[in-house]
Amino acid sequence: MTAASAIPTLVIDAVGHRYGPKQALDDVSFTVDKGAFAVLLGPNGAGKSTLYALLTQLLPLGAGRIAIAGHDIADDPRAALGGLGIVFQAQTLDLDLSVEQNLRYFARLRGMSGRHASQRIDQQLERLDLADRRKDRVRALNGGHRRRLEIARALLHEPDVLLLDEPTVGLDIPTRQRIVDDVHDLASDGSATVLWATHLIDEARAGDQVVLLHQGSVKADGEARSLLDQFDCDDLGTLFNQLTERKPQAPLQGLTRGATG
Repeated sequence: MTAASAIPTLVIDAVGHRYGPKQALDDVSFTVDKGAFAVLLGPNGAGKSTLYALLTQLLPLGAGRIAIAGHDIADDPRAALGGLGIVFQAQTLDLDLSVEQNLRYFARLRGMSGRHASQRIDQQLERLDLADRRKDRVRALNGGHRRRLEIARALLHEPDVLLLDEPTVGLDIPTRQRIVDDVHDLASDGSATVLWATHLIDEARAGDQVVLLHQGSVKADGEARSLLDQFDCDDLGTLFNQLTERKPQAPLQGLTRGATG
């Protein structure tokens, strides 16, 4: 491994945030290596969306440090934010434009040349199985296709880090699984480093990095299968319930000890 490749693509160091008297994030620290698929896992209210707001500068960073692809977000915000591709929980597509028009509009905002934009649009539509829908209005797409379009849009400028905030909320299980598979493929082929925020434990795989966030603090950080051994849990659902002090209630227990996927 070279020195350059050893530098984490995403660094979150001692990050904190308060909403008045409420401590939303408290000394949150973790790193994500290049090409990794990291799952920011936590129940609703854990602080995941607050952390994403700090990563994207929707909230000012008051405590700690964030660096994206070697660029400190406080010292060089333009370069740091330029390295992000973002899929927020709330959809932000123009429903009255076509699939291709949505992508071209974003490419112009990014300052991409016409030829380069066309190449990237073709590549991402093909990759995310949307090529035959490129002329369709977004309004005609189902929820799964809209999500894949947002992922395609986020990848147009070849970001260093792809952030996804609860991207499968409201989708049925087969559609959720397809999107999880698609984004894992992006990480595995080196197209992006992924930070995937979710409260759904079945979206994590054995080889994923899992950062378990609860009440604004990191309770565990490591490869999913290793965390099961570390905390002597048979499955991720048990670990989740144990570290968040929740009563077992979810039928989906996620990956189990010994899983290889």
